[in-house]
Amino acid sequence: MAEADLKQGAAPFRIYRGIDAPDLNETDKMTLAGLTPIVEAGIGRWVEAGVGEGNITKVLFSLPHMSLTYAWFKSGFALPLHSHDADCLYYIIAGSLKLGTEELGAGDGFFVGSDVPYTYKPGPDGVEVLEFRTVESFDMKFQGRTEAYWDKVVAGMEAARPNWGSETPPSARG
Repeated sequence: MAEADLKQGAAPFRIYRGIDAPDLNETDKMTLAGLTPIVEAGIGRWVEAGVGEGNITKVLFSLPHMSLTYAWFKSGFALPLHSHDADCLYYIIAGSLKLGTEELGAGDGFFVGSDVPYTYKPGPDGVEVLEFRTVESFDMKFQGRTEAYWDKVVAGMEAARPNWGSETPPSARG
């Protein structure tokens, strides 16, 4: 298909394979925004507390006006309150999560509008989600503005981390 067709919104037929999906952190699809010294220090502490051990996030597909990301968050992973500059529709493949007072499981989902802060906590078996966005690239703005907030996030990671070594994705347990 010609490049002009892409600019007009027509998308080519594409197949993607999960096995070929790059890790989100190895792409330029997500950037950090709204950083302050406290947020930067908090992110550093969060990373040291086990971010890389507690989740896997892969970009399955992306075009200028659409992207699909797979994420597996292990049990108890502390996902800080954050927002993105793009709408996102989440679909739960397996496992569960708690979003506010709501417990959601496989087959459930939720929509988060652009720049709306949110967080969720993976359930006891972790959670696997698909993230659908109408953009190729997006930002992530962490909302935790105090050291006390980041102390809680890091404590949550440290409490959950000992369980992660033996965890497998909930979809593989079926």
